[in-house]
Amino acid sequence: MFGSGAVGGGAARAVGDGTAFTQPTLDSLGTPLSEVTFCVVDLETTGLAADACGITEIGAVKVKGGEVLGEFGTLVNPGESIDPRVTRLTGITDAMVADAPGIESVLPAFLEFARGATLVAHNAGFDIGFLRHACELTDTRWPRPPVIDTVVLARRLTEKSEVPNRRLGTLARLFGSPVTPNHRALDDARATVTVLHGLIERAGGHGVVTDAELVEFCRAIPSELQRRKRHLADGLPHSPGVYIFRDADDRALYIGVSVDVAARVRSYFSAAEQRRRLRDMLASAERVEVIECAHRLEAGVAELRLISGGKPPYNRAAKFPEHRSWVRLTDEPYPRLQVSRKPPEPGAPRLGPTSGTTAQAAIGAIEAALPIRSCRTRLSVSRLSPSCVLGEIGKCAEPCRHTVTVEEYAAIAERAARAMDGDPAPVAEAVAERLAELSEAERFEAAAERRDELGAYLALAAASHRVRDLVAAGEIVGAGRAKGGGWEVAVIRYGLLAGAVKTPPRADPMPYIARLRATARAVDPVPDAADAAHAAETRLLLEWLARPDVRIVMTEHPWASRLDGAERWDGTVPHDPSPWRRDKGERLPHTGTL
Repeated sequence: MFGSGAVGGGAARAVGDGTAFTQPTLDSLGTPLSEVTFCVVDLETTGLAADACGITEIGAVKVKGGEVLGEFGTLVNPGESIDPRVTRLTGITDAMVADAPGIESVLPAFLEFARGATLVAHNAGFDIGFLRHACELTDTRWPRPPVIDTVVLARRLTEKSEVPNRRLGTLARLFGSPVTPNHRALDDARATVTVLHGLIERAGGHGVVTDAELVEFCRAIPSELQRRKRHLADGLPHSPGVYIFRDADDRALYIGVSVDVAARVRSYFSAAEQRRRLRDMLASAERVEVIECAHRLEAGVAELRLISGGKPPYNRAAKFPEHRSWVRLTDEPYPRLQVSRKPPEPGAPRLGPTSGTTAQAAIGAIEAALPIRSCRTRLSVSRLSPSCVLGEIGKCAEPCRHTVTVEEYAAIAERAARAMDGDPAPVAEAVAERLAELSEAERFEAAAERRDELGAYLALAAASHRVRDLVAAGEIVGAGRAKGGGWEVAVIRYGLLAGAVKTPPRADPMPYIARLRATARAVDPVPDAADAAHAAETRLLLEWLARPDVRIVMTEHPWASRLDGAERWDGTVPHDPSPWRRDKGERLPHTGTL
């Protein structure tokens, strides 16, 4: 047992080699958890990327010794529209945040509320990432508080036998939270408080009694392999680009992208990298190749092309665009809709590319609305074929029995083509009527199936039309604000990135744009995406063009959505099928000189 001098004052004693050993004081071991003030925070946002989305709600609960000291909750005006999918998840609408304060006034109040506390969040990287980015946007100093992630704690302190996953709702049920998480910030923060207390109680069984020990308990130790391979990150540039881990035979193992390549590659050799797949990759990695890019958009496109072209074994997403599916009409006297991995000829009616499941669901919606045949029999114009029940109940025109001529059936196929490339209203209205009939008959499972098919069809049609509209616009020059000043410029030709440049701060960007257009890659004109890789790149460019800070400098041909196109429902099941305008020219008004 130590004497009072050793415990309270850090007294020195001699060790065998004559050097002094200083006994740690209680202060150096951390603060007892019962005396630590925790600020449990949760955010709701317009999307997942902190550098491209805004905060819509902040909720926080400050606790100490198991007692609530105070709560903080407010909606935040993000300065941008909220994605309808996010609204369906959180219930937060544009109207709800229209009169809410902006982050520039909410952030100082929250930081004052949390001052001196240890921040706690469920999946803390997400919430802290948004808060740090908000500090950058408002020129506010980030106070660098200690951070505890309840997801990390739960992985250390719960077993798969008691919880199937570490989602907040699952853990809240496990620890008996009186508040059910509902994707609203303050309620989720309250639920996280219960989870935190339950996890701290379990951590005590591992000898964790102070805040310093809790932080250390959360911190995984880098493997010996990671420490040994750390030199691979030496000398890499702090700039946007693509990084490629290569093995001794110079084969690409893994391809990634970052706005700061050096920082991102270093993270693979830290305690934060716990993915077994990537640790296995590091065992074979011998060097890291970097392709520097003008800005993050060019880097993202380069990554997409390299992954689909090289098929690195440790990448998963975007590796096999050729495995994506299309909805197309067969080439025969009595065409039918089919799911195919072979892209239709440019300009031919099509939906996609997408997953095979979504493609089949979209076909189900069209077949429910039109008497087009669904059988796979190759029908003859000279002899009859066996019929099926769909013809008997009037759901098929029965070309198998020659009840329609080739010309009459061609009119049905033309309606199916228009359902893919034109106005989806006939399909949407027909399926909506069927939904009403099924609901009235209380056939709710069948109604849900039809609803899902219609939703898949409308979402796929909207995505396909957006791709086609951008490709058909020919050349488009866009420019987005760059951090630190200047512009990130992209020349897009027929849905492909043809050139990119970042202009210097305070410089006139137009001469740089003129030079870029003159030297950008030539792209052959096409009316639609040639294949799935082309469509994937076009969709990436569409996401960039939709950012609120991106200006359209010029377009070769008009770029707008049709008034009768699928985008008027924006991929949602229509409750009121009346059309509404979605004009990109109105949404992106900044054109011409920058």
